[in-house]
Amino acid sequence: MNGNLSERERKILNILSEDESLSVSDLSKKFDVSAVTIRNDLSNLADKGMIVRTRGGAVPAFHPSIIDRQKHMTEAKVRIAQTAANLIENGDTVMIGAGTTTALIAKYLLGKQDLNIVTNSTLIVPYARVNPSIHLTVVGGEFRPATESLVGPITLRELEQFHVKKAFIGTDGFSAEKGLTTHLVDGAEVIKKIANHCDTIILIADSSKYGREGFVKILPLTEFDMIITDSGISLEVEQKLREQGIQVIKA
Repeated sequence: MNGNLSERERKILNILSEDESLSVSDLSKKFDVSAVTIRNDLSNLADKGMIVRTRGGAVPAFHPSIIDRQKHMTEAKVRIAQTAANLIENGDTVMIGAGTTTALIAKYLLGKQDLNIVTNSTLIVPYARVNPSIHLTVVGGEFRPATESLVGPITLRELEQFHVKKAFIGTDGFSAEKGLTTHLVDGAEVIKKIANHCDTIILIADSSKYGREGFVKILPLTEFDMIITDSGISLEVEQKLREQGIQVIKA
């Protein structure tokens, strides 16, 4: 999501996520640029939906946990999202679950034609807004700021109305032994529902997620057709995954 930002804009966003009280004057001194330059940066960030302007300053538009996750494994996440986007063909029907990496998939769909995407992620909306080939359906539900997702009974009920060719989901943690896990019960239920309404299910997860175990078990990895990860996954782990019948793609 913050891949469209300049280096200074990214730094400003990171600083504001740690201290929302900073004024234009404070930021001007930190970056040794004029107040006019900082105001222009803040205006650009506001136009991109990253901040909300306040009197004399700004605050991030997203929950701190979203911003923190975006800082982690950034290059790997971009490669993974690009690889996932390459699997989507013209005319495909797709479900994309919530997550900072999964949301990036929509960014790399420019040039594809006639795509129908169903999602519970609000992070996808800015990318769909600028791509006329994406027909986006955002299911309803209870909004969770910490994950920029919609969850709960309404979400599950609305997902029942769809069946897609491909589904892409993220995770808080996964392993050959424990399968897919997360920290949120309601998020786990959404993933299970998506898995039941697609022909092919693909896990999107950078290598730092391997071996992590969340609070809630979701699905065994044998339920997945493919995992897209990065080169940080060891050959030993890759072999374990392949032995479970899962195609492994390193982005």
